[in-house]
Amino acid sequence: MIKTGINMLNAEIIKKARTEASNNGASLLSTLEELFAEPREVFTAQLAEAFGYSPLMMDDLHQLEPAFDVITFTEAAKRDCLIFRDAAGKLHLVFADPFNANLLDWAEARINQPYQRCIAHNTNIAAYLARHEETLRATDSLQVSQQRDRAENLDIENLSLKSISEHTSSVVKLVHSTLYDALKSDASDIHLESDESGMIVKYRIDGALSIVNNLAGKEFAEQVISRIKVMSELDISERRIPQDGRFKIAVRDREVDFRVSIMPSIFGEDAVLRILDRRTITDQVAKLELNQLGFSGDLLIAIRRLVAVPYGMFLVTGPTGSGKTTTLYAAITETNSVRDKVVTIEDPVEYQLSGVLQIPVNEKKGLTFARGLRSILRHDPDKIMVGEIRDSETAHIAVQSALTGHLVFTTVHANNAFDVIGRFSHMDVDPYSFVSALNGVLAQRLVRMICPHCIEDFEPSEELLQESGVLPEQVASFNFKMGRGCGHCRGSGYKGRKVVGELLVLDDELRELIVSREPIRRIKEVASSKGMQFIRQAALDLVRSGQTTLEEINHVTFVA
Repeated sequence: MIKTGINMLNAEIIKKARTEASNNGASLLSTLEELFAEPREVFTAQLAEAFGYSPLMMDDLHQLEPAFDVITFTEAAKRDCLIFRDAAGKLHLVFADPFNANLLDWAEARINQPYQRCIAHNTNIAAYLARHEETLRATDSLQVSQQRDRAENLDIENLSLKSISEHTSSVVKLVHSTLYDALKSDASDIHLESDESGMIVKYRIDGALSIVNNLAGKEFAEQVISRIKVMSELDISERRIPQDGRFKIAVRDREVDFRVSIMPSIFGEDAVLRILDRRTITDQVAKLELNQLGFSGDLLIAIRRLVAVPYGMFLVTGPTGSGKTTTLYAAITETNSVRDKVVTIEDPVEYQLSGVLQIPVNEKKGLTFARGLRSILRHDPDKIMVGEIRDSETAHIAVQSALTGHLVFTTVHANNAFDVIGRFSHMDVDPYSFVSALNGVLAQRLVRMICPHCIEDFEPSEELLQESGVLPEQVASFNFKMGRGCGHCRGSGYKGRKVVGELLVLDDELRELIVSREPIRRIKEVASSKGMQFIRQAALDLVRSGQTTLEEINHVTFVA
């Protein structure tokens, strides 16, 4: 009930404000403040008094503890409200517009404990949220994601040893136990490959496939594929064309996504299940930094220098599965602040970053990298991440974005840092514009590390040394090790991966060489004279220090 008396916000001025707001299409609150024509502190105090609420100024807000376990930061920002907890543990709901009945009704249903209503000016609420956005989003993003998933996926099947043992179907038991074991083994993919006698089950762990099971019987193999189709809501009667789907499984109070690809083969059908543990990924990305990826000291310093510049293009290249996107996310996470608008366009968005606008490519609806990038430029970004440059149009727009004051992070498929020059040339990008925009190119690979639980000394054969390009006079500088295989590494001898890379930093001399179309050999010579370490050298350093093996680096890097 609105109070009357000495308060200048009486029924008459509110009625007048309602009429003007209705005629002008403005909000009642802003119209009322305009008619009141007093400082915001006075307006806030009298508005609170008129409704019987407590007024709070900016200094008052900073003395209270935000209760984002009750109303999350995302919800608060969306509804222009805040919830605080005082020293006594009492809740205070702070909002600007007491005329917003929808907000008050929502709060009544949302907050399941006593609370006091308070009024603060809308600019103070916005300023508080903006000032604390980086910190508050970091604690809020995971909670919001989990709440959304729970709301949308109440019927997700729970996966545990108990639930597996309770199933009477041998097919269901086999599928569920395979999923459970793959998660326990930190596998990234599950491969179900049909053959003439049944099915082979493989896991991809640390980038390498290994056989974990052989299933006898073609009929049983078909039933396993059918079970995967049912879980993915695919057509179990269709066996002649590829199908793609997805499903979720709840494991130890978290939801795990499985992306499914079914492919026909001469023996039936094969399936590949890609595992996306979003909570683990979100946890890792939230605290991800470039130094955690394993870059050597000098290389790390150079990368950090490049990603901190205000404009230009930073390119990461390498084959599929070499960690390009993870490197870019680490760069964004390290340099992100509330002062910058960061927008990404990806295919798909697999990592969720706090405080970053992430746009998924949707080619069926016409949202390609090129079209999305054009729209992003109208969204006033400071930093842009393009998941991959695949075509000429995207390449041209990315280069122009970098030339017009934006910092562009992106990836492109090439074998090394120098091949990127040829890739952009084939996409008809003007060499002068390209080198003017380009700050640097990072080429990288992921190398498996020797399992620390079964590491032992190793003496390589003369043949292996020769194949690896290690000269006799260099052998003494190497500390050769290997993993004999144990339960921790599932007998592979490797556990975990580390990134190795080469960084081409553009300066005036290198730019002139590229524009004048000098041979790549000449460009490499100049880059090497400036201290650039090539990726093969970086990989050999890991062998020299006993962290990996010659066989592994021969598998992922080119022997010159």
